[in-house]
Amino acid sequence: MPKLSLPIRLALLVAGTTLPLILFAGGIVLHDYMQDRSDARQRVLETVRSIRLTLDAEMQRMTGGVQVLALTDALTTGDFERFRPIAMGFLEQYGKNGTIVVADREGRQLFSSATPDTAHLPPRNNREITRRVFETRQPQYSDLFYGVVKKSLIVTVEVPVFRDGEVVYDISFSPPIEMFQTILEKQRPNPDWTLSLLDRQATVFARVPNPTKTIGKQASPSVFDRMRSEQEATLSSVSLEGVPLLSSFTHSTLTGWTIGAGIAEDSLVAPLWRNLAVTSLLGGIMLAIGLAFAVRMATTIARAEMLHDLLIEELNHRVKNTLAILQAIAVQTFRSASRHEREKFEGRLGALAEAHNLLSKEKWQGSELQDVIERVLKPYRLNTPDRIRISGPKVALSPRLAVVLSMIVHEIATNAAKYGALSNDTGTVDLSWELTSAADAAKKLPARLRLVWQETGGPVVSAPIQRGFGSRLIERSARDQLGGEATVDFLPPGVVYTITCKLDD
Repeated sequence: MPKLSLPIRLALLVAGTTLPLILFAGGIVLHDYMQDRSDARQRVLETVRSIRLTLDAEMQRMTGGVQVLALTDALTTGDFERFRPIAMGFLEQYGKNGTIVVADREGRQLFSSATPDTAHLPPRNNREITRRVFETRQPQYSDLFYGVVKKSLIVTVEVPVFRDGEVVYDISFSPPIEMFQTILEKQRPNPDWTLSLLDRQATVFARVPNPTKTIGKQASPSVFDRMRSEQEATLSSVSLEGVPLLSSFTHSTLTGWTIGAGIAEDSLVAPLWRNLAVTSLLGGIMLAIGLAFAVRMATTIARAEMLHDLLIEELNHRVKNTLAILQAIAVQTFRSASRHEREKFEGRLGALAEAHNLLSKEKWQGSELQDVIERVLKPYRLNTPDRIRISGPKVALSPRLAVVLSMIVHEIATNAAKYGALSNDTGTVDLSWELTSAADAAKKLPARLRLVWQETGGPVVSAPIQRGFGSRLIERSARDQLGGEATVDFLPPGVVYTITCKLDD
């Protein structure tokens, strides 16, 4: 196959780079859509909860007002003529469409604010709620029904009237339906939203939009089943107008009514298509510009390739150095070890990697001793940080010292976890360090670090019969790489490691 020219290769590179970017941008747009949809689910749920709080507060205020009417002397004594102006005063705060009715246990209407002709009042056609008032002796809230006096669909607040501790009447207040409409209109975020109030039978008695066409209609069977079985839910549904919605509902524990809210699916999908179209257009423009300048960029890329090769050589050099270090560790670790010793090597390699990570974070300018120690001991302090107490002044370490001390502390901690204070549930470690620069200042000696690892509360201490690789690593590292020494004392309270080394200027 003939070798492609640089401009053609560049054009293919531009196309191969731009198209994934377009797909990536499309993925971001899709991710944003899913996030927006998740946010919308939360918004509709928060909206129905907010409406429920507003509705419950209004119904509690209304119920309290009716309960005050139920305590008036004119009503408890049955003096309905004297009660009429009191009732009319109560209705003034709700407008002209509210009605108050008083009925006895059999549902006979004894008083109605809609007419002074109490002699010809028909019996109540919602006697079930009257029965519940007399039986429960508590306020009740009706489903939507047809009021024979108002000759329209209504919901009511029913309150018992007591005389000598017995329920003698049921006072019923039917607020104007427009009041519930006003609550929904004020809570509606924007025209894309549908809000509804439904009774216990999932029948609509207030709604935006189209209240006149939807009041009295029941929710769809699938939504109705969810409303009967769940206190609160978010789901996909279809409105009474046939519009797909992302909706939520919740029940009022005060009235038993249901509050529903939904946002049109189209309002969520439209931004997705718009953003995808914009992304595709911009991606096409980027692709066209990239291809147009491909030939012109060929010379620049050729020069860049030379620099690229130089950087690759430098990177290879650094990687080879790192591999040489790893190879030396592997040779020392597995020279006389069994196959079960592999995890020892992995632990030492992990300690080395943590030290390099810390140095990389600090741009290879060195690091603090405490940061090095905390990284190495992090696995042993996750659940019980108090078992290893760390104390000492701030000590800046060169990259070389940071790596070596990281390996030494790792070996000591590994021994403690296997045989020492960290091998049981009661042992503790006190790790402290100090600088001896003040004492050596007069002799003009370099600053020295003295680090002490002291264990207590571990198993009974006994000196090992033979020294393992870990002990040799600690001793040789302290001597050959730190210019100091490492000693270990097997004392009755616990093992004590002492590391001394020179600090780099």
